[in-house]
Amino acid sequence: MGKVELNIEIDPGMAEEAERLGVDLEKAGLAGVELALARRRNTLKSDEERAREARAWAEENAEAIKAYNDRIARDGVFGEDFRTW
Repeated sequence: MGKVELNIEIDPGMAEEAERLGVDLEKAGLAGVELALARRRNTLKSDEERAREARAWAEENAEAIKAYNDRIARDGVFGEDFRTW
């Protein structure tokens, strides 16, 4: 599938800073559109669908979550001995 050409206007100062910092505006624009789409898709999901996805994620990662919790129970939290609260 080909690409669609898109012309946008950007503040000249922002364009200069992006160039100075080595930001590829084409890639940044694409990343911004991808992020906006992901956020919009998420807001369109029902609470039930989000809950179902969260349960699926927890099930898929149960082994890693258990290993992490076991390690914390065994070794404690990094830097815990420096805490003052």
